[in-house]
Amino acid sequence: MFTSVDDVRARLAGSGYLASPAVATTVFLADRLGKPLLVEGPAGVGKTELAKAVAQVTQARLVRLQCYEGVDESRALYEWNHAKQLLRISAGRDETWDETRTDIFSEEFLLPRPLLTAIRGDEPTVLLIDETDKADVEVEGLLLEVLSDFQITVPELGTVTATRRPFVVLTSNASRELSEALRRRCLFLHLGFPDEELERRIVRLKVPGIGAALAESVVRVVGALRAMDLRKAPSVAETIDWARTLLALGADALDEDLVRETLGVILKHQDDILRAGAKLDLDAG
Repeated sequence: MFTSVDDVRARLAGSGYLASPAVATTVFLADRLGKPLLVEGPAGVGKTELAKAVAQVTQARLVRLQCYEGVDESRALYEWNHAKQLLRISAGRDETWDETRTDIFSEEFLLPRPLLTAIRGDEPTVLLIDETDKADVEVEGLLLEVLSDFQITVPELGTVTATRRPFVVLTSNASRELSEALRRRCLFLHLGFPDEELERRIVRLKVPGIGAALAESVVRVVGALRAMDLRKAPSVAETIDWARTLLALGADALDEDLVRETLGVILKHQDDILRAGAKLDLDAG
């Protein structure tokens, strides 16, 4: 998929994703070594967007498993089309059970879910397992076979082995600790908040038309907010949203009133807004 670390950076940048050297290096190694990539960090720093960007620049199909509490095998791997199976059983009343069973547990009645879809694909595929930490611990067991051998066992049909391995990205907000067994199967990348220079570049790229001075002020104020003891520090996504908000309001510079009126774009809890309003040196923006 990629020929070098520089190739990763250049192609991702062409899609609008500005990757640091560490990000580009880890993506290149995950591709070259055929290893899943576990990307961990706070919400809104670009973990999911990284997988989307890789799919875009490599012209690969993006298959996404969105994890949540209660996601199970039938949502992650596959399930049988029970309604269609019942119809088939009803239509074959004169058949023996062995004859019927052979038919209803065939490909025609199988409903592949994201993991099986990605494994069976013969085209370039990026498999995004998003917010892995939100799934129950038991789901990690489902992933181990997939990430170890890139295969899935369907008891009624046998083992399905990938003919073309997908590029796998797992994301985690670290709301719970993932198992060591899962971590061992992956390359690890921590995505934190970018430094000011990179975040300014991101803002200028994602918010066309914003002036250099306003972009610098936005990044400086967001950096000051992140240094506070807040329930939820603003992420890169909030920085971009705030920059777009200010541009929509026709602002070319920050002042105290403007910052106070728009704090709700970057802070999502009232106590954070009150704390920021009391502590932030707004005139310094």
